Amino acid sequence: MLKYELIPGQLLHEGTITANNIFSPKPCPANVVLLTHTKQYLDRLLNQTLSASEQRKVGFPQSPWLTERELMITQATIDCCHFAIQDGVALNIAGGTHHAFADRGEGFCLLNDFGVAANYLLHNNFAKKIIIIDLDVHQGNGTAKIFENEPQVFTFSMHGQHNYPFHKEKSDLDVPLIDGTDTGTYLKILKDTLPALLAKVKPDFAMYLPGVDILETDKFGKLKVTRAGCQQRDQYVLKTLKEMGIPVTISLGGGYSPDVNDIVEAHCNTFRTAIDLFG
Repeated sequence: MLKYELIPGQLLHEGTITANNIFSPKPCPANVVLLTHTKQYLDRLLNQTLSASEQRKVGFPQSPWLTERELMITQATIDCCHFAIQDGVALNIAGGTHHAFADRGEGFCLLNDFGVAANYLLHNNFAKKIIIIDLDVHQGNGTAKIFENEPQVFTFSMHGQHNYPFHKEKSDLDVPLIDGTDTGTYLKILKDTLPALLAKVKPDFAMYLPGVDILETDKFGKLKVTRAGCQQRDQYVLKTLKEMGIPVTISLGGGYSPDVNDIVEAHCNTFRTAIDLFG
């Protein structure tokens, strides 16, 4: 998508970041991917043997380039975790591929970057309890399924009740929102939920998916959150995590407003907010 070029370009142009703030990942190694995804599925991705039905569910035709891109996105989220442990926060300009299951892809997601990164952190003892805060308008169904029997990862999804995926998996906490939920209502629900949840779960690491498909301008979101409200959401989540001393990795997630400028500005606001809070 065009946004992946425009976002860093805008942030560099305005001076929010410099070239020194940008890193380029290598592809994620197979042994790390296999902490989350099945060998059979990874083999089909690498050998370009996804069936026509599987490709339809993903929404993309398979290609070596696409597989390479997904491996790089996944490694970028792992790299961000290391930066976050060091600096408090780090952002992947792509990612948020929360519809990918262990054995299949769906909804424009091939590999689950948060899933792989969380298992990597646990496997290498970089974290003991992880919370995934998924505020994309679509439920993180793949993430929920991957961690349904993993007590060290808590999945929290606040999403449109009547939006994709139409068959929802069971997160550790699901907060469904009715169509037309406005900024004030959205923020109240979030503020009534997040602090108590963090106090209960007691995570030592967080992953945050701030999809901008909650915007009132989004083609598919069905919610009525303003751009300012979207930024207030990010400010609240990140400020709360910082105050509790919980490092956070961010993957941007979805956004489908007809005017790409609405998407880019909302995503850029996530970066601006993180820099304002963490320096």
